[in-house]
Amino acid sequence: MAEILTWVMQRRMVLAERAERLRKELAEIDAEVGRLEAAEVVIGQFIEAERAGEADDPAMDAELERVTSTPGAGGMLLVPLREDGMDTDTLPADYQAVLEVVGRAAEPVKAGQVSDALGRGTLPGQVEAVRAKLKRLAERGWLHRTPAGRYAPLTGHRP
Repeated sequence: MAEILTWVMQRRMVLAERAERLRKELAEIDAEVGRLEAAEVVIGQFIEAERAGEADDPAMDAELERVTSTPGAGGMLLVPLREDGMDTDTLPADYQAVLEVVGRAAEPVKAGQVSDALGRGTLPGQVEAVRAKLKRLAERGWLHRTPAGRYAPLTGHRP
């Protein structure tokens, strides 16, 4: 009987690790889809402008520059690796909001609690988007993730 329990525990750990890898891969794919959608819009606008004889429009050049040089474009990290002295202002607004909710909590919080506090709801699809942000913040050194999967501010870094 003990062998069965050991096998179940090992299998659970293997599957949990695999699920984590797949979540990371999905987040990377979502980021790439976002970049491709932005590129599709800009290229479509350029083709339309070229057909209308306005391809050298300065407004088009400015839009292309904005889309291709903002965080998240061309592989730039939306959430940079945290270094000493970095302020949360370097993060996108939705990540700042997540950090603020976690920072106000009296104890480590679950993704569902953060999602609810942000007004996004507690349905699985609503919570998963927040969970992905929490994991990304923890992976890049902005938050602490407990072994139980809860999130807390780094020691001494409450907003």
